[in-house]
Amino acid sequence: MKRIQYNRYGGPEELRLVDIDTPKPDQGQVRVRVMAASANPMDWVIRQGKVKMMTGSKFPRGLGHDFAGLVEAVGPGVTGLKIGDEVFGFTTLKEAGTFAEAVVTDAKNAFIKPAALPFEVAAALPIVGITAWTALFDKAKLKAGQSVFITGCLGGVGRAAVQLALAHGAKVAGSCSASGREEALALGVGEVFDYRALDVRSLRHQFDVVLDTAGTLKMRECDTMLKRGGVALHIVATPAKIIRSLISSRHQTVFGTATPEGMAGLVDAALRGRLTAKIGRTVPLTEAVPAIIALEKTGSPKGKLLVIPGR
Repeated sequence: MKRIQYNRYGGPEELRLVDIDTPKPDQGQVRVRVMAASANPMDWVIRQGKVKMMTGSKFPRGLGHDFAGLVEAVGPGVTGLKIGDEVFGFTTLKEAGTFAEAVVTDAKNAFIKPAALPFEVAAALPIVGITAWTALFDKAKLKAGQSVFITGCLGGVGRAAVQLALAHGAKVAGSCSASGREEALALGVGEVFDYRALDVRSLRHQFDVVLDTAGTLKMRECDTMLKRGGVALHIVATPAKIIRSLISSRHQTVFGTATPEGMAGLVDAALRGRLTAKIGRTVPLTEAVPAIIALEKTGSPKGKLLVIPGR
């Protein structure tokens, strides 16, 4: 089978589309025939070796974590999934490899995909959706009527968070580039701020939740924006933010954690049209490497890059 992989940490020039033996699932794993996979910035952060303390030094490594597809093999001990099931989900940091014709993942990270949810839509949801859900509902315990400020409101996690917060009855403000103002308003963001000119002093004590998906806010700026009892959530987890989160409930770092309840919530929101991902480009596996390189280097096109191996 074909897979995009790399043999050492480094730049995008390390990526190769190669033929490998089709992997077999081990205990508690399934092999999924990939119908669609989507890119996330974490893919190149990992390939660059920025988190190698967590990902290790075993090579070759596959690229990509989000997927949707068909279960084609089941390892020992797996219950609840069978060959032929339509699923979507993600791989762990060490597994990776969804930019391929097939991927092996832990069965607990593959979830039944409703027939009404297209593979392309399902593949764009897991990482960004899980991260947004974890932040808003598992960490912040968001309630209807509360106010949320989201940096990077048109990014992958930011866009998902805007939609989930609105669907939950919250009021949303956010920041993005000046050129994205009209798009953010159309998404439902009530007040839109240019992130380059954001003066948090004008937003003193206005928000129950500040979700910094872009990593552009200092902790003291979050404190300025928060109401009494509010919480700041940090997707870009610097050492200082991690330490602060250990000693203060006012600041929390966010690592997406999938739960059956969370995945069910994402599916429900998607089926109701309350959660959609912006698709920027769709390519076959044979054209994925140059498309990934272009996205990594330029950030364009805006929206999700989808890889369709069977095309």
